Amino acid sequence: MYPSKSYLLSNGYKLLIRPAIAEDASKIIKYINHIAGESDNITFGPGEFDKTVEDEREFLKKINKTPTNILIIEIINKEIVSLANIQSGNRPRTRHTGGLGITVQKKYWHMGIGKSMMDYLINWAKSGKIIKKINLEVREDNFPAIQLYSKMGFIIEGRISRMLYINKKFYAVLCMGLKIVDESVKSS
Repeated sequence: MYPSKSYLLSNGYKLLIRPAIAEDASKIIKYINHIAGESDNITFGPGEFDKTVEDEREFLKKINKTPTNILIIEIINKEIVSLANIQSGNRPRTRHTGGLGITVQKKYWHMGIGKSMMDYLINWAKSGKIIKKINLEVREDNFPAIQLYSKMGFIIEGRISRMLYINKKFYAVLCMGLKIVDESVKSS
């Protein structure tokens, strides 16, 4: 399992990042249900996450056995404040690309937590030698996230119109990607 990492945030909070384990299942479900009502920047709303604790436990066991998938949590004072993952396909033609998802509790926005998650996940991808590209989708009006992803080296590769439908309004998303450098592989 990839090692844990601690950060000291500018406000003095001590932040712990680590891979999620099966024993985290109930806390993760509580966290997800909480953030579902905080932001329209994610793909689900309140009450739409329908996994049971046992479902989540099995999901975490499975993800931790796959070298191309990871789900991490960030903890401050024993509370999950952020969750992120990279998941890839199993087939040889697609397992080198991972889709990234990230959430941060609203009261912890703009503290550097997103950057620390991105650093951790990019380093994890580089260390595994399998993931060669990380992809993500972000609402085109989520400027702080787009700015962070750009600073981390992601580039805009496309736009999907009407991807999200929230409060009777459509939103487009930008598709962004980051190539993980591997000099032994030719790239196009």
